[in-house]
Amino acid sequence: MIVLSEKDIRSILTMETAIGVVADTMQAVSRGEATLPLRQIMPVGGPNMLGLMPGAMETPGCFGVKLVCLFPENPAHGYSSHQGAMVLFETQHGAAVAMMNAGRLTAVRTAAASAVATRALAREDSSVLAIVGTGEQAEFHLEAMLAVRPIRAVRVVGRRPERAEAFVTLARGHHPDVAFEWGTDVRTAVDGADIVCTVTAASEPVLFGAWVAPGTHLNVVGASVPSKTEIDQDLVVGSALFADYRPSIFAQAGELIGAIEAGRIGREHVLAEIGEVLAGGHPGRTDAGQITLYRSLGIAAQDLACAHFCYEAARKRGLGVDAPLD
Repeated sequence: MIVLSEKDIRSILTMETAIGVVADTMQAVSRGEATLPLRQIMPVGGPNMLGLMPGAMETPGCFGVKLVCLFPENPAHGYSSHQGAMVLFETQHGAAVAMMNAGRLTAVRTAAASAVATRALAREDSSVLAIVGTGEQAEFHLEAMLAVRPIRAVRVVGRRPERAEAFVTLARGHHPDVAFEWGTDVRTAVDGADIVCTVTAASEPVLFGAWVAPGTHLNVVGASVPSKTEIDQDLVVGSALFADYRPSIFAQAGELIGAIEAGRIGREHVLAEIGEVLAGGHPGRTDAGQITLYRSLGIAAQDLACAHFCYEAARKRGLGVDAPLD
C-alpha cells in the first residue's frame, strides 16, 4: 500500500484533470456501473460530523471507502473543513493498495462535479458568477467555473465582510483579468448573475426563488444532510432540477424532500442525472430563459475515480510513501 499526502494529491489532481475524470464517472454512474450505498453521517460533537462513504466501480475496477470529517470551524484555525482518509482496494484479492488525503480529494472533486454540471447546463455565454460563501469550496468553485465558462465578473458574498474582502483580495492576485466585487447581501450579488454557486454551511435558506433571474444556472453544494438547506422551496419548484445521483437527492436534499412532502412537486421534478445529460439521454437546458439547478450531494464514485487516478499517477511518478500491511 502507498500513502499519498495532501501535497501528492495537489501535484497530481489538477482541476482540469478532475473535471475530465468526474465527467466520465458521472456517465458510468448513470449507466449503473457503480455500487453506491448512501452516505452515513455520525455527529461527533457540536456541528462536527463524520461521514462514511463506501462504493465500488466497474471501470476503473476498484472499490473503497472515504472516511471524512466535516468540522465547519476549522478554517478559522488554519485547517481545512474536511479532514480524513480515502482507502482504495484492488478487486482481484481485496488488498488495500492506497490511502490518501481525503480533504484535498473532496475539495477538488466537489468543485469539478459542479464544473461538469455547469458545462452541461449553463448558457455558453455565461460571464457573471456569484459565489455565496467564502470558505474552501468557494475557492475551488471559482477555479472550476473559470475552467468551463468565459467568466469576466465575480461577485463574492459572505456573512463576515472581512472574510469576503480577504477572499476577493487573494482572488484578484490570481486572476487579474477578472473583475471582482464582494459584499454581504445575497440578493444584490445574484441579481443579474448568469451562474450562482452556493457553498455555505447554512441550516436555513440563504437564496430564494424570487431573487433568481430567468436563464440563471445554479450549483447548490453546501447542504449535505436533510436538516440543512441553502435554498427555499420556491426555487426548487421554479427550476429545472438535475441530480448527481437520484437515490442521494431523494434521501438527502432537504429542500427537495420538503417540497415533495408539501405536495408542491413529485419525484419526476428531478429531470435527470448529469450523467444522463452528458450521454445524450436528456437535453439538459431547453431554452435560454430556463433556470437550471444542479443539486450536488457528492457521491463515492467521484472520490473513487479520482483516487484511482491519483494512485495510478503516483505509481508511475514514484510519489507517496510505501506502507505495506503484511
